[in-house]
Amino acid sequence: MRKYFGTDGIRGEVGQFPITPEFMLKLGWAAGKVFAREGRSRIVIGKDTRISGYMFESALEAGLSAAGVDVLLTGPMPTPAIAYLTRTFRAEAGIVISASHNPFQDNGIKFFSAQGTKLPDEIELAIEEQMDQAMQTVDSASLGKARRITDAAGRYIEYCKGTINGSLSLRGMKLVVDCAHGATYHIAPAVFSELGAQVIEIGTSPDGLNINELCGATDVKRLQAEVVTQQADLGVALDGDGDRLIMVDAQGGVVDGDELLFIMAQSMRAQGLLQGGVVGTLMSNFGLEQAFARLDIPFVRAKVGDRYVLEAMLANDWLLGGESSGHLVCRHLSTTGDGIVAALQVLKAMVDSSLTLAELRQGMTKLPQVMINVVVPRGVNSVELPEIQQAIRATQARLAQTGRVLLRPSGTEPLVRVMVEGQDPIQVQKECTQLAEIVQNSLAGVVS
Repeated sequence: MRKYFGTDGIRGEVGQFPITPEFMLKLGWAAGKVFAREGRSRIVIGKDTRISGYMFESALEAGLSAAGVDVLLTGPMPTPAIAYLTRTFRAEAGIVISASHNPFQDNGIKFFSAQGTKLPDEIELAIEEQMDQAMQTVDSASLGKARRITDAAGRYIEYCKGTINGSLSLRGMKLVVDCAHGATYHIAPAVFSELGAQVIEIGTSPDGLNINELCGATDVKRLQAEVVTQQADLGVALDGDGDRLIMVDAQGGVVDGDELLFIMAQSMRAQGLLQGGVVGTLMSNFGLEQAFARLDIPFVRAKVGDRYVLEAMLANDWLLGGESSGHLVCRHLSTTGDGIVAALQVLKAMVDSSLTLAELRQGMTKLPQVMINVVVPRGVNSVELPEIQQAIRATQARLAQTGRVLLRPSGTEPLVRVMVEGQDPIQVQKECTQLAEIVQNSLAGVVS
């Protein structure tokens, strides 16, 4: 792993290395020095609603200005909006201050290139090298200037509506929209209501401390209850920075990223837009793979993480991919995962087919899935131990072709995630418990 850059940008907790105001100041300066090498440049900065964003925004702005870079500030805006605005304003880069679906105590940043994609490796390396240099401010006449994009929200609202080419009317539909008290609080309700829907808002009163708290895509219980109480057609749940989507049908049933991916793929194929196949991840439900097989839609699994999903999409030149968590990428519409854009595609599928969300999801049957986290001593590669490999093969043999086994080391915690899927929920629970015990006992033997 890079010194500063992880797979999804720079992450950390407030007050812990590397995410501190001092680090943000230096990072802004280092990034500014790299992007200013080709002449005067400008960078877009957006953030979600967590309280530390104000502090980090100021630090980044100061660092970029000290390097001679102009700054365009958007205020609270969804992550995919910054990718879009970076392209729109022909900026050299975009920066999002957000910890996505994490609680308010966490924060981090993510960079976008001028094309609204992840930074090229050579740019990341150049910024890292610059971080090791002593910070020097340009002369006063060369300092970067900062200004606010006052119409950022309106621009992005129109962009979202434009992804369905003005052909979608939501008139007569009642939606409950949960914005997780995050960056979409002033965006998502407007998008859906301007398309004609009756919108009931929840999670749209951010105070800096309540982002993702018992709401949004990571906790849909309140949304489920509200959809049923309001007798709404469906519910839309976004996460704190607006790049994830989970939906709820009229009966209160949760429709996760795998099911939404299936619905979108069917709709795109019906429109003649599904170029090739679909990319999922190692954690995508086996039922999704089976459903695509029945439809003769190619399906490949990438490693968990939006970066890897997008890499696989580009490698295959496919247009659709996503994760069970609701991070869904429509490459023909956006350069990154976008919860609002994905929701519009699902709503379009409903309108075009005259089917409800519950009816559209029926083409895919999710298999029972059990996952157990096993603590792993640092430095121990549990997956490669011979006894564990033997246990994996034995478990897979008992499941035959009706399920699968996955052991995945966590990228952020000293854990290995033991996951088993299959047709029989009792067998799945038994197999996963037994395999987790073998992993735990094998690790105990290594440590002792």
